[in-house]
Amino acid sequence: MLKAIQEENKAKKTRIMQRAYLDWRNFEKYLDFLLVEGFISKCNPDSCYELTVKGKEMLRRLKEVDEMLG
Repeated sequence: MLKAIQEENKAKKTRIMQRAYLDWRNFEKYLDFLLVEGFISKCNPDSCYELTVKGKEMLRRLKEVDEMLG
């Protein structure tokens, strides 16, 4: 989901869900988690979401782990 939001820059719920290949129930659960933990934030009343500094850092760290394992 973080990667999907980053690639879209600012993304709406449906687009994030589609790009992350999640069903609605799991999407809502993960979206709530990312919001509560401060990895993403709502950017305006149009239900648009964007990465926070914390979210960008998490994505960078996950990429490093992926490169180590790959």
